Amino acid sequence: MKTVDDWLLLYGRDHQNPTNKLIHWFCVPVIMFTVLGLLWCIPLHYGTSGWINAATIFYAFALIFYLRLSIPLFAGFLVIGGIMLYLNSLLYNSIGAETYLYILIGVFVFAWILQFIGHKIEGQKPSFFEDMQFLLIGPAWLMHFVFKKMGIKYN
Repeated sequence: MKTVDDWLLLYGRDHQNPTNKLIHWFCVPVIMFTVLGLLWCIPLHYGTSGWINAATIFYAFALIFYLRLSIPLFAGFLVIGGIMLYLNSLLYNSIGAETYLYILIGVFVFAWILQFIGHKIEGQKPSFFEDMQFLLIGPAWLMHFVFKKMGIKYN
């Protein structure tokens, strides 16, 4: 099993160009938010609160992945993801499911177009072409930089 440092090193090798890094700092959180939003729009009718849905189920599995890598990263994503889920809930309920779904799709597609432009500039294919788990490593890669800046050990 790869350690958190193994994953971050592998991800980082495909993300050296400053422009590509800048694009990732914007697009990775946007993609994470829109994925949770798109999953929020999947109608699962368990419970009356509306909080048991495809987004929260996916998020629970993602948290298990992060917990296996790093307790500090898990804690960070518990907070960040919780905020993203809460904001998606507010937007879903205030805008309406159909309108919100169209907005999410547009933002998701735009962010991925930017990501692919960044990788074209970089001259490297996206890491997830090698292993789909890199889709969860991208946010961790960004968070580990934040933790380093704050003096928090991530491993």
